[in-house]
Amino acid sequence: MIITKKSLSRRTILRGTGAAVALPLLDAMLPSMTALAKTPAAAPPRMSYVYIPMGSNIAAWKPAGGSGPLQRLSPTLGSLEPFKDRLTVVSNLENKNAYSAGNHATANAGFLSTAKAKMTEGADYELATTADQIAASRIGKDTVLPSLELAMDLLTTVGDCDNGFACVYQNNLSWSSPTTPLPTIAHPRVAFERLFGEGGSAEERRVELRKNASILDWVAEDMARLNRELGAGDKQKVDQYLESLREVERRIQRAEQQTQESSLPDLDRPVGVPASYEEHAKLMIDLQTLALQGDITRVITFQLARETSNRTYPEIGVPDPHHPTSHHSNDPLKLAKLAKINAFHISLFAYYLERLRATPEGEGTLLDNSLLLCGSGMGNPDVHDHTNLPIVVAGGAGGRLKGGQHVVFDTPMPLANLHLTLLDKLGIPLDSFGDSTGRIAELSL
Repeated sequence: MIITKKSLSRRTILRGTGAAVALPLLDAMLPSMTALAKTPAAAPPRMSYVYIPMGSNIAAWKPAGGSGPLQRLSPTLGSLEPFKDRLTVVSNLENKNAYSAGNHATANAGFLSTAKAKMTEGADYELATTADQIAASRIGKDTVLPSLELAMDLLTTVGDCDNGFACVYQNNLSWSSPTTPLPTIAHPRVAFERLFGEGGSAEERRVELRKNASILDWVAEDMARLNRELGAGDKQKVDQYLESLREVERRIQRAEQQTQESSLPDLDRPVGVPASYEEHAKLMIDLQTLALQGDITRVITFQLARETSNRTYPEIGVPDPHHPTSHHSNDPLKLAKLAKINAFHISLFAYYLERLRATPEGEGTLLDNSLLLCGSGMGNPDVHDHTNLPIVVAGGAGGRLKGGQHVVFDTPMPLANLHLTLLDKLGIPLDSFGDSTGRIAELSL
């Protein structure tokens, strides 16, 4: 760690044997970032993509009325009410390139690529570089991890997963090139080690961390040296950040202990994750918040469930598997259950927004400085279409994103237009993206 009396580098890291802890944005970092401008430094842009599988009950998702101010949220989006001024619902987007024999595979693969997936069951798969990886190549090049890929399902399936389409299309949202899918992490411990473990082999770090010692113990000496250089406000920020980190550690350790004590088979989730889907999701969201706060990464993708998932949600009164429920045939009971699943997933997105809003940064919050896209690559799952996609955009994007509105297109608008527009908001202007036809002016201030 290098500290000067004038300021701290934004890249200051607490180091110890086998561990590295990045720090949040501190007042002591601002002078070096603004020495020439003599104005408060702008926080770095962040981008997060959250995927919901198998479309929605669009009647319960879509707010009433046409384009204009977001007056009243729909039942499905109700949990987002506290963030309405930072929210834009975008209706009638379409991804034409997702239509195929393998609509579930292409819904997932096309969400961030808007490209036509090559039909294959083998290793000669081909798609396109996804929007998140274009963002990572620009805003993630100076962070420890250019991007972070997370999910809720640990899958090892290979071969044909959807009518001639390889499982890789359903398992991976992010592609760093047309032939390079990026695998996701579903296990909280693995994600934790990816973010904070350093030195030695992965197994050595795993053994050390499971001795119930905290990663903070490893960096205590460096932390004590840092504290002597910080003002009272910065000390409080660091203490709060490290306490959040420690709490995530405790939750991971409790989940591992519960798994060791349980004699029941664990068939639907990775070994060592919380038994509750909601607790698992919130733990993964808390890890994402820490990663963004510490500027470990600025680009994240998070798959809340996999296409064709048969996960059940008894905690919200839906003991039926998600996939069969999504084939509702306009049955009112199935539509009501699908709406409940959609609302549950959106409530987890609302938790994410709350964690970002509760994290101060500079003159605002992480939510003010972040841009988030939540939605699905499928529209009506009963007919496997890819139009009228359920999509919401949230965050402030550093003051570059207009919120509090519902944007409704009279005719289907390419999903690629939204990606092109959001990349603009991150300071990444492109001539085109996928099958884009232009930008969405309604998202501009």
